[in-house]
Formats: sequence, structure tokens, C-alpha cells
Amino acid sequence: MNSDYGIPEISVREAHEKLHDSNGTIFLDVREPVELNYAKIRNEKIMLTPLSELAQKQLDALPPRALDKDAEMVVLCHHGVRSAQVTAWLRQMGWKNVYSMAGGLEAYAMQIDASIGTY
Repeated sequence: MNSDYGIPEISVREAHEKLHDSNGTIFLDVREPVELNYAKIRNEKIMLTPLSELAQKQLDALPPRALDKDAEMVVLCHHGVRSAQVTAWLRQMGWKNVYSMAGGLEAYAMQIDASIGTY
């Protein structure tokens, strides 16, 4: 599905399924490190790459696994705004299978797992 702005998105339910299956989906959390104190999904698939680092270092800020332009990637943040921006940017840069998690961690906490926290 696409967001209101035409950015490819997946639902929090789809993201949850991908987090817990054995596929190689990459999860990129673009929040700032301090935000992890308030809400965090504990899963080894999630790699923190703050938007501030992406703005400063561009593609050099991406973890090595995220450099594969054909790999499936889900970008997440607090409410889905920053993740939509990063998703749009990566698609402009040639990534084909990158999606923003609709509603961000706030929606994930409300619909999937309240224990991750909210803020």
C-alpha cells in the first residue's frame, strides 16, 4: 500500500510478521538514540541509523547489509514521518524494495505490543 504521499508502506502487522520470520528483511530505525529510552522493539533485525547521521553522512551512514539495493528493507520511526522521508530518499537513490512502517512505533505499540513503550 502507499501512504497519502505515495510512499510505499507496510502495516505494523506485516512488519511484525517480517520481524519474526526467517527471511532477511532489514529493519532500519531512523530515530535518534535517546528515543530508544522511551520505546524500543527488541529484535536483532533492527539496526539503528539515526536520521541525523543519514543527513550528515548520506549513504555512508547505512549499515553494510542495507547497501544492497535489492534487499527488502522496512524503515521505522516514532510516527512514520521520518521513515517515509527516508523511504522516499532511498527509492530515489535506486532501492527497489524499501517500505515505511505505517504509523511508526506508536502504531506498533497500540496495535501489536504495548510493552515496547510509547512517548
